[in-house]
Amino acid sequence: MLQLKTDVLDIGYEDAGPPDGHPVLLLHGWPDDVRTYDGVAPALQAAGFRTLVPWLRGFGPTRFLSADCPRSGQVAAMAQDALDFAGALNLHRFSVVGHDWGARIAYFLASIVPNRIARMVTLSLGWDPGAVTTPSLEQVRRFWYQWFMATDRGAAAVYEHRAAFARFQWDTWSPPGWFDDPTFDRTAASFANLDWPAVTIHYYRVRWDEAEPDPRYADLERRQRAVISIGVPTLLIHGADDRCVGVETSANKEANFTGRYERRVLAGVGHFPTREAPVQTAAWVVDFLRGTPA
Repeated sequence: MLQLKTDVLDIGYEDAGPPDGHPVLLLHGWPDDVRTYDGVAPALQAAGFRTLVPWLRGFGPTRFLSADCPRSGQVAAMAQDALDFAGALNLHRFSVVGHDWGARIAYFLASIVPNRIARMVTLSLGWDPGAVTTPSLEQVRRFWYQWFMATDRGAAAVYEHRAAFARFQWDTWSPPGWFDDPTFDRTAASFANLDWPAVTIHYYRVRWDEAEPDPRYADLERRQRAVISIGVPTLLIHGADDRCVGVETSANKEANFTGRYERRVLAGVGHFPTREAPVQTAAWVVDFLRGTPA
């Protein structure tokens, strides 16, 4: 593990593969950490890519440099974190693979700095332009945990029972039997970060306009919301049995992309394709980032 400082964070990350290989930023989701790419990163490295896998703000060894900095969970804030991270490593152009929160960050980056993103693979989330809209009632039901965290009692539960709260999502977002206790425990160590509950709660509250955003990212937010289509070549991978974000929510998004766009669905897989189907996921990611024709 390495550490890198930006203006806001001291970021923990892993860097592997050929140093002169095309850089690929691997962004994890919630409740997860860099270990979600353990079954994918080696295939990228073997294919000649350099993989850079940071812990997001509030996770694992990534720390805020100032106690006064708002523990914002805005996607805009994390997109800026990614740009600051890439800048500190002198990465002008790179590809992005993002799962869950990481997918939202990837879409944000492709919206505001498309010239810097060579290709993009997103997992478990589709993209629509403009402001967030209220989902279908079926998806509202799946998002119970987000509404729960909008209450004071829900926030208290996250602070008091962070690992148990995260474990419940793992237990219910995919078909049973996809992980064991040691696998969860290894990643749950990242939730011990003192800022994890605050960043988590703010992420979901600000998403539904139940919290104030950090004003330093207001311009980024405006720029992103003005984007009506993404031109970065994009591959979306979604589990057919995703019980958190229904697979139907990512269908029929072709009109939102002006560059090459593909959507692939993994039968029998839930919300964590990189963990549940790492071999197939890795093969698709490598082929797409190489530019292999469909």
